[in-house]
Amino acid sequence: MNPNLHFIFILRKCQQHPKKSLKGVFWRWVLRHHQIKYGFQIYPETQIGEGFYLGHWGALVINPKTKIGKNCNIAQGVTIAQANRGKKEGVPEIGNEVWIGPNAVIVGNIKIGNNVLIAPNAYVNFDVPESSVVIGNPATITPKENATEGYINNKV
Repeated sequence: MNPNLHFIFILRKCQQHPKKSLKGVFWRWVLRHHQIKYGFQIYPETQIGEGFYLGHWGALVINPKTKIGKNCNIAQGVTIAQANRGKKEGVPEIGNEVWIGPNAVIVGNIKIGNNVLIAPNAYVNFDVPESSVVIGNPATITPKENATEGYINNKV
């Protein structure tokens, strides 16, 4: 079985059951095992829309307070993190149909709009308007109407 789909299946099972119920405890135990096995640090508390797709397994960290929209694709090495101080203290909110490339870092109380492509190795700590491509470190934004066309897998 595909490790990515297997992990998402287990994550969704955890989200179906209350944390302290017998099934909830069981599925969280299974999830923890697979977090270590595959290198995904994604928690059941994370709000993730349908059509979520993990491109490759390994070294993925998503803060549990993050909100992720529908049809988002995330590659390996990505960090979506909380900023603990400063003007952008908090966690990111990611829109629908967002593609996040390998080793990208998204941090702070920011909003990523719909139809955004975040290029590999980009460092994003500011709001990104919809229909944009984000490239570089420090990142720059380029407006593009169909930014994620051909990039989003398993759309629902």
